[in-house]
Amino acid sequence: MKLAPYIDHTLLKATATAEDIRTLCAEAREHNFYAVCINPVYVPMAASELAGSGVKVATVCGFPLGAVSSDQKALEARLSAEAGADEIDMVIHIGAALEDNWDAVEADVRAVRRAIPEQVLKVIIETCYLTDDQKRGATEASVKGGADFVKTSTGFGTGGATPADVRLMRDVIAGRAQIKAAGGVRSPADALEMIEAGATRLGTSGGVALVAGEKTGAGY
Repeated sequence: MKLAPYIDHTLLKATATAEDIRTLCAEAREHNFYAVCINPVYVPMAASELAGSGVKVATVCGFPLGAVSSDQKALEARLSAEAGADEIDMVIHIGAALEDNWDAVEADVRAVRRAIPEQVLKVIIETCYLTDDQKRGATEASVKGGADFVKTSTGFGTGGATPADVRLMRDVIAGRAQIKAAGGVRSPADALEMIEAGATRLGTSGGVALVAGEKTGAGY
């Protein structure tokens, strides 16, 4: 299976430089990854570097904690879209999910959805902090709020994607949205297991190694 069309080639470290982003974009062009996923400050650069390539520009919103207001997330998402982002990966209000406040989670997602009606919206539920019932609730609230994708993880929490979580999310989604598995996809076998479980997108900083059939190092 060709993995490149599944991969969001990711660099979200605080230490990322402009030259690092140029390298990331060059790699994405070379391997025809689906997208790059970068912090908002680099969206204009990535959009310029990838113009005409077919590689999408994805960025993050309310990242990595999800602990800003819905209005702040919506504004951040809109500004990133105006700067050239094709896709937005937002983090839910994790505290609300831990309190089973699904109305608040849904409203948070909907605020961002309304701000970016033309962009792809991926909603990160940060599975490592949630019980299985809370993962189900967060997935359902995200879909009701307008998510195009529900995403497992930021890569900055205590754990990343697992096939079991992807299957759980797939069962809840029931075809209404797609799934992005992110964090801990470190070998071609890991990638295939996530895809077989139901993921249609993979977030990884090790995309070059994966398409070469190699294991990646530590990281997102």
